[in-house]
Amino acid sequence: MRLNLTINGAQHTADDVWPGESLLYVLRERLGLAGSKNACEQGECGSCTVYLDGVPACSCLVAAGQAAGHEVVTVEGIGGGEDELHPVQEAFVDAGAVQCGFCTPGLIVAAHNLVERTGEPSDEEIREELAGNLCRCTGYEKILDAVRLAASRKQEAGT
Repeated sequence: MRLNLTINGAQHTADDVWPGESLLYVLRERLGLAGSKNACEQGECGSCTVYLDGVPACSCLVAAGQAAGHEVVTVEGIGGGEDELHPVQEAFVDAGAVQCGFCTPGLIVAAHNLVERTGEPSDEEIREELAGNLCRCTGYEKILDAVRLAASRKQEAGT
């Protein structure tokens, strides 16, 4: 089947897509958007999290056919372009929350969603929001620091 969808604000078409193929596979393998990672393929780790019509979703669990005609925003689309990071992405870098980078895209999408929704989340809210994102490299403290930093910078900027 031919799949038409909007990704990061641009129209994309993928041909010869099997309807049961995952959105993650289409993003990475057919469209070359490798930001979302393929770790568990079971919706358990959060590495493949994207926005689907404004709602965070594990793209490994979304059949490509279900995404037809919908809007997808990946970690690549959160920033302002190829060389411009979103403040949440900058906070992850500044706080040293990026190690191997495998979990980072999903964590950034989840953190972005939280900061945009709540402004300045409590530690409990941060932990709950990120509970579906697994990281093997860290003790999560730098990740929590990054979310706190992003939220405080958002408050300081008044946005």
